[in-house]
Amino acid sequence: MNIGQAAKRSGLSAKMIRYYESIGLLPAATRTDSGYRVYGPNELHTLAFIKRSRDLGFSLEAVGKLLTLWQDRGRASADVKALAHQHIVELNQKIAELAGLRDTLQDLVSHCQGDRRPDCPILADLASSGGRGHP
Repeated sequence: MNIGQAAKRSGLSAKMIRYYESIGLLPAATRTDSGYRVYGPNELHTLAFIKRSRDLGFSLEAVGKLLTLWQDRGRASADVKALAHQHIVELNQKIAELAGLRDTLQDLVSHCQGDRRPDCPILADLASSGGRGHP
């Protein structure tokens, strides 16, 4: 199948498929005599693997490592588990950061009168260099 068909079947854009190919996540596709990329079941399976990995939030670097492990039948599952565990640690850090941002913004919103007056603690905080400042 061509890249458009592979994109449709994989749920990825043709641009992303070309990008994954350019960075080595996906082996270079075979080409027709006229230069069109051709993808088969193995490439589609790899694209599905990449998409699922990205949907779970793995970085491109981690996806590359996971692909290498997936393709290595002699791999140790401990290596896969370690990568997944590290990703969980990173996700928890991001969750904590997002929760802190949410709490800060919630505090600012709760201090904003939301009326016709120009005073706005949200804008004052954004204009300060570290939070809770007033112009």
